[in-house]
Amino acid sequence: MSLTNFRTLGRSGLVVSPLALGTMTFGTGEWGADEASSRAIFDAYRDAGGNFIDTADIYSGGQSEEMVGKFIKDTGSRDEIVLATKFGFNGSASPLAANRSGAGNPNAGGAGAKNIHRALEGSLKRLGTDYIDLYWMHIWDGVTPVEEIVQTLGDLVRSGKIRYYGLSDMPAWVGAKAAAIAAERGVPGPKAMQLEYSLVARDVEAEHFPAARDAGMGIMPWSPLAGGFLTGKYERDDTSNTGRLSGANPFGDSKFTDRNWDILDTAQNIASEVERPVAQVALAWTLAQAGVTSTLIGASKISQIESNVAASEFELSRDQLARLDEASAPTPGFSASLTSRDTRRMVHGGHIVSGWDDQAKTS
Repeated sequence: MSLTNFRTLGRSGLVVSPLALGTMTFGTGEWGADEASSRAIFDAYRDAGGNFIDTADIYSGGQSEEMVGKFIKDTGSRDEIVLATKFGFNGSASPLAANRSGAGNPNAGGAGAKNIHRALEGSLKRLGTDYIDLYWMHIWDGVTPVEEIVQTLGDLVRSGKIRYYGLSDMPAWVGAKAAAIAAERGVPGPKAMQLEYSLVARDVEAEHFPAARDAGMGIMPWSPLAGGFLTGKYERDDTSNTGRLSGANPFGDSKFTDRNWDILDTAQNIASEVERPVAQVALAWTLAQAGVTSTLIGASKISQIESNVAASEFELSRDQLARLDEASAPTPGFSASLTSRDTRRMVHGGHIVSGWDDQAKTS
């Protein structure tokens, strides 16, 4: 496997690299990279053969989009690159802003048609392009009807301003409903889900993965290294002053659990066996999961991007994958019991019955 061992984005004709370059670090901020460093990261990813660049209107207050647009223009690579950006978070009161004061415009965020058109026009301008290859709903706002989201994004596909769209950070039923509405109406539907997914965050396997598979959507994991936890730089006995998870961050201290430390121990043992950094083992596991189209990687310095890209150059053995699966297996919930083989035996008179989906996953 390599970055040029391309995959299609779900059931579509959009061809992408197995690792996508996330550019949340492009721009100012405590964990950001200045323009020179960001360009070096961009160039390293492109030199390795990668073609999938992911940004968002909210990253660094728009600086990330501006940099990405500039780098693409300078390299004359617009036709070669699959360019993705996102809408959804409030443009007038960003949750990423260091100093937030006062209330923002409620229509400058969310998934309503008014904000989608506002956000897209801004992104097109900052990126210096007249179309987006993949437009993500960054997060569902909890109020906009799914019918409106499908109508608005489908119209943008038909207008040519976006080629495809996907859904990020939403309940599984929202993705399933969007796909069902689009299929029933014969209009463009979502082609991918972007979700937090890693060895220590596998809960989306219960509902999101089956919904995506049934609708032909690819899974695009974000934070496959769990905010840096799976790099192995944190110590169980002392997590202070080590990295992003040591201070204010979106995860708090949720990654520092006994279960997660045990998962990391297993990953580190396997890293020793394959003589690779543990971060590469964690990424290789993610790449091997059924339904995963492309995995987001990010970096604030070039050495990180080089190490992440190297994860696409080897594969874990079946035994190693099985050990990681066992160590990181999520606690089964109610949904899992409904689709278990024991339940099937009960329903089918004690017989083992394999469904079409089971056969497809093992073929």
